[in-house]
Amino acid sequence: MTRPAAPDLVILAVAVLGVSAAAPLIAAIAAPPLAIALWRNAFGVLALWPIVVLRRRGELRTIRRRGLGLTVGAGFALAAHFGTWVPAVSMTSVASATALVAMQPVWNAVLARLGGQHVPWRAWLGIAVALTGVLLLTGVDVAVSRRALLGDVLALVGGVFGAIYVALGSAARRGISAATYSTICYAVCAGVLLAACLIGGVALSGYPAEAWWMLIALTVSAQLLGHTLFNRALANVGALLVSLLILLEVPSAAAIAAVWLGQAPPVAVIPATIVILAGVAIVVTARPPREPPPD
Repeated sequence: MTRPAAPDLVILAVAVLGVSAAAPLIAAIAAPPLAIALWRNAFGVLALWPIVVLRRRGELRTIRRRGLGLTVGAGFALAAHFGTWVPAVSMTSVASATALVAMQPVWNAVLARLGGQHVPWRAWLGIAVALTGVLLLTGVDVAVSRRALLGDVLALVGGVFGAIYVALGSAARRGISAATYSTICYAVCAGVLLAACLIGGVALSGYPAEAWWMLIALTVSAQLLGHTLFNRALANVGALLVSLLILLEVPSAAAIAAVWLGQAPPVAVIPATIVILAGVAIVVTARPPREPPPD
């Protein structure tokens, strides 16, 4: 593991704070969950599109069909990820939602095995530990309410779709720049979520001004700043350290929610979360991680 330099440590610290703010902001925004997912992606496209037009215009005309197909597929997977995880944040605690969606490396390992790749025994041990933590956590939320349990299920499903998004994106990125890939992917994601909102009769406007400012803050912190800085740090510190540091999102998000929203999770959630993160850490260190998750 590469020892990070001081500038990289600053970048990583800002990135952790950026992604950690996502779940508390989602919980605080006075807007429907699907609309929150739509607008954060739409704002992301608006921010990235000028860069692609000015610097990557030629690439847009030369993208191969396979790369474009994978990118579009990743956009659909990202829409399913946001369409399940964002509602989960409003149904269960921030601590539970972030811990369960952090299971993404576990699902990446399972998908890799289904795809015929070798998965080390240590990864299977980590999967078993993480799933034990999931059982403990959902057992706690069963006692809280059925709504909290449904939120747990949605967060788990969101992690699965996040893993699919990463798998497709990893293949697509082999021939497409990060800016172009992200712009197309976010645009597809926003289009799918827009269709879902229109079909479901979800209100897309009429929110208080504070909600719009929070949507912009969500886009900047998680969509543009957090994982963009993680991706930048990848070249210097390596994917293993980045993937482990991303796990800090779980306690950091829970702390922000506790201080800002007064949302303290049940005490029993804490040991369950620790078990989940321990299992995910074992999986990450057993298998070389691909990319940071999309949240």
